[in-house]
Amino acid sequence: MELSLAELAGMIEGKLIGDSKKMINKAAPFEDAKENDITFAGTARFLSIIKESSAGAVIVPHGYNEPSKNLIQVEQPHIAFIKVLNIFYPPSMLNCGISSSAHVGEGFKCGKGVSVAPNAVIGNNVIIGDRVSIYSCSYIGDGVVIGDDVKIYSNVSVLERCKIGNRVIIQAGSVIGSDGFGYSSDGNIHYKIPHMGIVQIDDDVEIGAGNTIDRATFGKTWICRGVKTDNLVHIAHNVTVGEDTLLIAQVVIGGSASIGKHSIISGQAVIGDHIVIGDNVTIAAKSGVIRSVKNGEIMTGAPAIPHRLWLRVQNVIPKLPEIRSKLFDIEKRLNRIEKQENK
Repeated sequence: MELSLAELAGMIEGKLIGDSKKMINKAAPFEDAKENDITFAGTARFLSIIKESSAGAVIVPHGYNEPSKNLIQVEQPHIAFIKVLNIFYPPSMLNCGISSSAHVGEGFKCGKGVSVAPNAVIGNNVIIGDRVSIYSCSYIGDGVVIGDDVKIYSNVSVLERCKIGNRVIIQAGSVIGSDGFGYSSDGNIHYKIPHMGIVQIDDDVEIGAGNTIDRATFGKTWICRGVKTDNLVHIAHNVTVGEDTLLIAQVVIGGSASIGKHSIISGQAVIGDHIVIGDNVTIAAKSGVIRSVKNGEIMTGAPAIPHRLWLRVQNVIPKLPEIRSKLFDIEKRLNRIEKQENK
């Protein structure tokens, strides 16, 4: 593909400064960009060395100018560059129709442009919207409802009655709607608690590879609009994850926990059962959250405490041997004073 800078500027709603007829055939990182490439400089560090770039054009923030370069000024250079990447490298599509080697159950309904790859299995009474792609060896259980423009990659299981919204991506190997880990014991035997609920995934969610999202005991486990999960995330039964929240690799969220909007749960953090996390919260990597967290908090550690307090604690820890030694000296001096007073 080859586009002029004028065409690219229009596509990303930017202001072009330079040669509008300059042809661009690909996007590239700042350090590697060549004469017919476009790149971006979104930070002061890259803007300071923009003259050194060999790129044919550079996406920059509004107000920045460098007469020696072809520039496209935008409000958010990184976001604009993502749009450029999607222009030059559009996502792959299945476009295979419904394969004759796929198994499709009774009562199946689908919209236009649906692709079901070989060896995929579709259960009974499944409803699928337009332009859905289901890759090889995935399983869609009975009564599942899937919206438009959904991609379900290989070896995914979406189990019975779960609901998937529009423009959802589920990466390879994830399981949506497995039973929650719930048992009741009589002192000798652990009796399995039936899980009768579902998982509901709203619009514009992306589920990473190897995720496990358990169905609710009753009601729903709810992944709200715009949530993005990394690989190897576990979400237990009856959890709610609020809009536009990010869950980084190996996060574990315990049963019936609630995560607010626009929060970030960093890698290997664990959220306990029934914990409530507010909006705009950040949980640092490897933290263990055992108490509910208010809106806007930054929490670190296991057990998690406010980040500023955690920094103070970390500052003290290396000094503990010295503090211990001083305490021993003080104790010895006090003992000597007590002995003198008792004579």
